[in-house]
Amino acid sequence: MGALRERHVGAALARIHRSPERDWTTASLAEAVGMSRSRFAARFTALVGEPPLTYLSRWRLETAAGLLQDDALGLGEIASRVGYESEAAFSKAFRRRFGAPPGAYRRSTAA
Repeated sequence: MGALRERHVGAALARIHRSPERDWTTASLAEAVGMSRSRFAARFTALVGEPPLTYLSRWRLETAAGLLQDDALGLGEIASRVGYESEAAFSKAFRRRFGAPPGAYRRSTAA
């Protein structure tokens, strides 16, 4: 919660949450909130508990897990919405995080 209250880190988190599909880098997030890359990375990690791009990856996959609840959305569309350029890259990352491919995860949550 402290991270959300801190002006720079809170603004970066809001950007990540609002637009997970963007091709964020630590440098682009730092620039967006008016900080140097190294100072931003250190502050973000201290307050959030993980580096900015680790947080971004986790947020993307958590968001994707929620989107998998909607059967109308295809895996390619979900991958695109959360910032993956290919369905294969998305599936590989999703399996690593959740221990199952997105399709199997969708079926297990529907049951």
